[in-house]
Amino acid sequence: MAASSSTLNTTAPGFTAPEAAAPHAVVKHAAKAAKPTSKVPAAENTLRILKLLASKRGPMAASNIASALGLPRSSVYHLLGVMEANGFVLHLHEEQRYGLGISAFELSSAYSRQEPLSRLGRPLLAALVDVIGESAHLAVLHGRDVLYIVEERAKNRPSLVTDVGVRLPSHLTASGRAILAALPKSQVRALYPNAAAFSSRHETESPIRKYSALSSHLDQVRQRGYATEHGEVTPGFGSIAAAVTDHVGWPTAAVAVTFLEDKLPAEQWPALAVRVQKVADELSVRIHGRPST
Repeated sequence: MAASSSTLNTTAPGFTAPEAAAPHAVVKHAAKAAKPTSKVPAAENTLRILKLLASKRGPMAASNIASALGLPRSSVYHLLGVMEANGFVLHLHEEQRYGLGISAFELSSAYSRQEPLSRLGRPLLAALVDVIGESAHLAVLHGRDVLYIVEERAKNRPSLVTDVGVRLPSHLTASGRAILAALPKSQVRALYPNAAAFSSRHETESPIRKYSALSSHLDQVRQRGYATEHGEVTPGFGSIAAAVTDHVGWPTAAVAVTFLEDKLPAEQWPALAVRVQKVADELSVRIHGRPST
């Protein structure tokens, strides 16, 4: 189905509330829902500590780790000692806090080398392209640029500049704007400290040429729930994008579709945005992240 004729099915299936259960049934259900006891508690608690440290902006005291996870302090100290010996945590003696170590960083690097985002995202984008009949791509933030890591070209659609490996200024692209809108404002300000950080790709200059304009535009993206671009990368082409977020809500990437603007009336953009957001949410779930809804 081509994007110019795509529509969103807004008819949701009805919901029927279940009948009230007898008290003994509620107890039985609660027992089934209880989390089973781990057969390897030390391994599970080690992973819980690593996940907790990874979710924080800075190192933590062992006592705070124990409190946050509901673990005995003695157990936490033992586990931290083993992780420190293996390089997964670093003990900051002066601060009496623990942060992630070099081995944890190496795991992160291995994650990047194995290209899980590309591998997980490509089939989702291919399915989206089959439905809408327009090209789609996946991009990540790289400095002030977006780096395209997946492109799925729709049949009989023109080639785009968003080939794999291409970098474009993030403030010009729908993908970049979707990611920037999900970042803290202080982070965006650090990326765009002055007018020299803004650029245009062709004679028609972007309306976003200073931080105040970018900040105002990103506020609109947050309110709307998706990002758009109108010919600022390639004249005549528009794009719609939504952010892919990790377990703490940090933008990991963005899913976007690109199309000829004269083939897709403006009133159809919100319906297409719903499809794009659904794919972004699915990819967020696949990387154990936090979807938008």
